[in-house]
Amino acid sequence: MKKIFNRVFLFLMVLAFVSCLRKDKHVHHETENATGQAAADTTYTCPMHPQIVESEPGSCPICGMNLEPVTKQIYKDKVTSIMLSDTQMKLGNITARLVQTGQVGNNTILPGRLVPDETQTDVISSRAAGRIEKLYIKETGRPIRKGQPLYDLYSESLLTLEQEYLLALDQVKAFPEQKQFVSILEAAERKLQLVGLTKAQIYKIANSRQLDARITFLAPTSGTITEIAAAEGVYIAEGSLLYRLNRFSTIWVEVELYAPEASQLKIGTPIEVRLPGKSEAIKTKIAFINPEFRQNSQVLIARAEIPNPKGQLIAGTQATITLPGATKQILILPIDAVIRDSRGAHVWLQTAKNTFSPKMVTLGEESANQVAIASGLNAKDTVVATGAYLLHSESVLKNGANQMADHNH
Repeated sequence: MKKIFNRVFLFLMVLAFVSCLRKDKHVHHETENATGQAAADTTYTCPMHPQIVESEPGSCPICGMNLEPVTKQIYKDKVTSIMLSDTQMKLGNITARLVQTGQVGNNTILPGRLVPDETQTDVISSRAAGRIEKLYIKETGRPIRKGQPLYDLYSESLLTLEQEYLLALDQVKAFPEQKQFVSILEAAERKLQLVGLTKAQIYKIANSRQLDARITFLAPTSGTITEIAAAEGVYIAEGSLLYRLNRFSTIWVEVELYAPEASQLKIGTPIEVRLPGKSEAIKTKIAFINPEFRQNSQVLIARAEIPNPKGQLIAGTQATITLPGATKQILILPIDAVIRDSRGAHVWLQTAKNTFSPKMVTLGEESANQVAIASGLNAKDTVVATGAYLLHSESVLKNGANQMADHNH
């Protein structure tokens, strides 16, 4: 009888325990559904070795540091947020900031080269037919100054002009009151000037009254000799090219453009030019776009002008030209703030102090350092700017790689 009583008593105790357990689970389930909050689960990990995860406080078996508490919250949408300690924030260099609004555009980088400024080019040609007796400059690249001797020319036509000048001069002296002789003298003097003689050379002929078929011609302007087309002892015709010289106070940069690239440019478009050995880019603007394609090609030539007061920029140097892309105002983030994987792109939002939650986003245009956010964020969101990959690694380590699989934008 006593055994039967003990069995009945034990049965009633088990029944009461099970009933309480079911009631507790029922109440917990109702509470969770009513509040929509997540259950908290605290673990302890080493700031230096995140693979160490313990259920209780203690020391890291690798380095001996105290384990830091980490609270993991599992929400209804199955997206896991992570809470870090201040120490972990510092060690991971994890910083957050508000989403910014700015411009993002794709820059086009094209090769180009420096060429002489054709508007600063002078051609020196012969004003009279004759024979080159002497060249004073025989090599290209030599700088010359205005008035410097360039070549000696033997010319019978020049000798005839000298004779006409001296004759007109004698007529004026013989008949000073006759104005027609003055006009003849002025005309003879102009002829000598037109063939390239200076006033000093003309006055020398007048004072010495000596005819010389060999005349020294002087440089009409300063510059650098870039071409020599004459040679000593060669007969040349009137108008023949002798020298070509350039002034390099300004220089051009030219770039070849295909049709899609040419559509980005117009006169006045700012560009950046980078040269070998120059740390800083040269900022300038497009000054000319060829209105037609280069012969037998689908290439246009665009040109910009670069100041070169010291002559340090050399024609023929290869250059890199950056063309600006189309820009617009949009939400932007640093490139490192975005995590990309096979499911898309996501960022880490700061939801509370030291607490972060992942958020799927749609990306737009990118530049070298920034990326546009097409959707998924608003201007009031605070996003992890540095250390996002550490948060991602920590999340994958603790929760698995598929934590974002069911998360919508």
